[in-house]
Amino acid sequence: MSHLPAIAAGDAQAFGLWMSAAEPRVRLSLRSFAAQVDTEAVVQESFLRVWQVAPRIEPDGKPEVLLRFTVRVARNLAIDHVRRDRRHQPTDAATLDRLREAAVPPAQPADPLLRGAISRCRDELPDKPAKALAARLGVGGVSPDEAVAAGLGMRLNTFLQNLSRARRLLAACLKKQGVTP
Repeated sequence: MSHLPAIAAGDAQAFGLWMSAAEPRVRLSLRSFAAQVDTEAVVQESFLRVWQVAPRIEPDGKPEVLLRFTVRVARNLAIDHVRRDRRHQPTDAATLDRLREAAVPPAQPADPLLRGAISRCRDELPDKPAKALAARLGVGGVSPDEAVAAGLGMRLNTFLQNLSRARRLLAACLKKQGVTP
Protein backbone atom coordinates (compact mmCIF):
# COMPACT_ATOMS: atom_id res chain seq x y z
CA MET A 1 0.00 0.00 0.00
CA SER A 2 1.38 3.39 -0.96
CA HIS A 3 1.44 6.06 1.72
CA LEU A 4 2.63 8.72 -0.71
CA PRO A 5 -0.75 10.40 -1.39
CA ALA A 6 -1.53 10.74 2.32
CA ILE A 7 2.01 11.90 3.14
CA ALA A 8 1.97 14.38 0.26
CA ALA A 9 -1.31 15.72 1.70
CA GLY A 10 0.44 16.35 5.03
CA ASP A 11 -0.84 13.34 7.02
CA ALA A 12 1.71 13.06 9.83
CA GLN A 13 0.29 9.75 11.05
CA ALA A 14 0.71 8.17 7.61
CA PHE A 15 4.25 9.53 7.47
CA GLY A 16 4.99 8.05 10.90
CA LEU A 17 3.68 4.64 9.87
CA TRP A 18 5.65 4.69 6.65
CA MET A 19 8.79 5.99 8.37
CA SER A 20 8.73 3.23 11.02
CA ALA A 21 8.68 0.63 8.25
CA ALA A 22 11.24 2.40 6.04
CA GLU A 23 13.79 3.38 8.70
CA PRO A 24 15.58 0.00 8.98
CA ARG A 25 16.07 -0.12 5.21
CA VAL A 26 17.36 3.45 5.08
CA ARG A 27 19.80 2.69 7.92
CA LEU A 28 20.94 -0.46 6.15
CA SER A 29 21.64 1.56 3.00
CA LEU A 30 24.06 3.71 5.02
CA ARG A 31 26.10 0.90 6.59
CA SER A 32 29.11 1.57 4.37
CA PHE A 33 29.24 5.13 5.77
CA ALA A 34 28.89 4.17 9.45
CA ALA A 35 32.57 4.56 10.31
CA GLN A 36 32.80 7.97 8.66
CA VAL A 37 29.57 9.85 9.42
CA ASP A 38 26.94 10.14 12.12
CA THR A 39 24.38 7.92 10.42
CA GLU A 40 21.71 8.78 13.00
CA ALA A 41 21.91 12.43 12.00
CA VAL A 42 21.86 11.51 8.30
CA VAL A 43 18.77 9.32 8.75
CA GLN A 44 16.92 12.03 10.67
CA GLU A 45 17.82 14.74 8.18
CA SER A 46 16.79 12.49 5.29
CA PHE A 47 13.33 11.88 6.73
CA LEU A 48 12.93 15.58 7.43
CA ARG A 49 13.79 16.41 3.83
CA VAL A 50 11.43 13.74 2.52
CA TRP A 51 8.59 15.14 4.65
CA GLN A 52 9.27 18.59 3.21
CA VAL A 53 9.36 17.54 -0.46
CA ALA A 54 6.81 14.70 -0.40
CA PRO A 55 4.14 16.78 -2.20
CA ARG A 56 6.50 17.11 -5.18
CA ILE A 57 7.41 13.41 -5.46
CA GLU A 58 5.74 11.81 -8.46
CA PRO A 59 5.22 8.04 -8.76
CA ASP A 60 7.34 6.64 -11.58
CA GLY A 61 5.59 3.31 -11.99
CA LYS A 62 8.25 1.42 -10.05
CA PRO A 63 7.55 0.11 -6.55
CA GLU A 64 8.43 2.03 -3.36
CA VAL A 65 9.17 5.40 -4.95
CA LEU A 66 9.20 7.11 -1.54
CA LEU A 67 11.67 4.62 -0.08
CA ARG A 68 13.94 4.80 -3.12
CA PHE A 69 13.88 8.58 -2.95
CA THR A 70 14.67 8.53 0.79
CA VAL A 71 17.59 6.14 0.31
CA ARG A 72 18.95 8.39 -2.45
CA VAL A 73 18.63 11.46 -0.21
CA ALA A 74 20.32 9.65 2.70
CA ARG A 75 23.22 8.38 0.61
CA ASN A 76 23.77 11.81 -0.96
CA LEU A 77 23.78 13.42 2.49
CA ALA A 78 26.27 10.83 3.75
CA ILE A 79 28.52 11.47 0.75
CA ASP A 80 28.34 15.22 1.44
CA HIS A 81 29.35 14.60 5.08
CA VAL A 82 32.28 12.42 4.02
CA ARG A 83 33.47 15.03 1.53
CA ARG A 84 33.14 17.84 4.07
CA ASP A 85 35.01 15.86 6.74
CA ARG A 86 37.72 14.82 4.27
CA ARG A 87 38.46 18.46 3.51
CA HIS A 88 39.14 19.07 7.20
CA GLN A 89 41.32 16.04 7.85
CA PRO A 90 44.95 15.96 6.76
CA THR A 91 45.68 12.60 5.23
CA ASP A 92 48.94 12.76 3.34
CA ALA A 93 52.23 12.00 5.10
CA ALA A 94 53.83 15.39 4.30
CA THR A 95 50.93 17.29 5.89
CA LEU A 96 51.00 15.06 8.96
CA ASP A 97 54.78 15.58 9.31
CA ARG A 98 54.35 19.38 9.09
CA LEU A 99 51.63 19.29 11.72
CA ARG A 100 53.74 17.14 14.04
CA GLU A 101 56.73 19.49 13.66
CA ALA A 102 54.53 22.53 14.32
CA ALA A 103 53.08 21.01 17.50
CA VAL A 104 53.82 22.72 20.78
CA PRO A 105 56.62 20.88 22.58
CA PRO A 106 55.43 19.15 25.77
CA ALA A 107 57.93 21.18 27.85
CA GLN A 108 55.91 24.36 27.29
CA PRO A 109 53.03 24.90 29.69
CA ALA A 110 49.58 24.54 28.18
CA ASP A 111 47.32 27.57 28.02
CA PRO A 112 45.18 27.41 31.20
CA LEU A 113 42.30 29.29 29.54
CA LEU A 114 42.22 26.83 26.66
CA ARG A 115 42.47 23.89 29.05
CA GLY A 116 39.50 25.31 31.01
CA ALA A 117 37.43 25.81 27.87
CA ILE A 118 38.11 22.25 26.74
CA SER A 119 37.24 20.92 30.18
CA ARG A 120 33.93 22.82 30.26
CA CYS A 121 33.04 21.57 26.79
CA ARG A 122 33.91 17.96 27.68
CA ASP A 123 31.69 18.25 30.75
CA GLU A 124 28.77 19.21 28.47
CA LEU A 125 29.09 16.14 26.25
CA PRO A 126 26.29 13.56 26.38
CA ASP A 127 27.14 10.36 28.25
CA LYS A 128 28.06 7.97 25.42
CA PRO A 129 30.12 10.40 23.32
CA ALA A 130 31.90 11.49 26.53
CA LYS A 131 32.71 7.88 27.44
CA ALA A 132 33.94 7.09 23.93
CA LEU A 133 36.18 10.16 23.87
CA ALA A 134 37.56 9.49 27.36
CA ALA A 135 38.32 5.87 26.45
CA ARG A 136 40.05 6.84 23.19
CA LEU A 137 42.17 9.47 24.96
CA GLY A 138 42.82 7.11 27.86
CA VAL A 139 44.54 4.49 25.73
CA GLY A 140 46.77 7.09 24.09
CA GLY A 141 46.66 5.40 20.69
CA VAL A 142 48.10 2.16 22.01
CA SER A 143 44.98 0.00 21.67
CA PRO A 144 43.00 -0.42 18.45
CA ASP A 145 39.53 1.09 18.33
CA GLU A 146 37.98 -2.39 18.24
CA ALA A 147 39.45 -3.16 21.67
CA VAL A 148 38.46 0.21 23.11
CA ALA A 149 34.91 -0.22 21.79
CA ALA A 150 34.68 -3.71 23.23
CA GLY A 151 35.88 -2.40 26.60
CA LEU A 152 32.94 0.02 26.58
CA GLY A 153 30.50 -2.66 25.47
CA MET A 154 29.98 -0.92 22.12
CA ARG A 155 30.21 -2.17 18.59
CA LEU A 156 33.00 -0.52 16.60
CA ASN A 157 30.49 1.33 14.43
CA THR A 158 28.69 2.76 17.48
CA PHE A 159 31.99 3.70 19.12
CA LEU A 160 33.18 5.56 16.00
CA GLN A 161 29.85 7.35 15.68
CA ASN A 162 30.09 8.44 19.31
CA LEU A 163 33.63 9.72 18.71
CA SER A 164 32.50 11.63 15.65
CA ARG A 165 29.61 13.14 17.58
CA ALA A 166 31.90 14.10 20.48
CA ARG A 167 34.32 15.78 18.09
CA ARG A 168 31.58 17.83 16.44
CA LEU A 169 30.01 18.82 19.77
CA LEU A 170 33.39 19.83 21.20
CA ALA A 171 34.21 21.91 18.14
CA ALA A 172 30.85 23.67 18.29
CA CYS A 173 31.17 24.33 22.02
CA LEU A 174 34.72 25.67 21.67
CA LYS A 175 33.64 27.88 18.79
CA LYS A 176 30.88 29.36 21.00
CA GLN A 177 33.59 30.15 23.56
CA GLY A 178 35.68 31.95 20.93
CA VAL A 179 38.24 29.18 20.41
CA THR A 180 39.07 28.76 16.73
CA PRO A 181 41.57 26.42 15.08
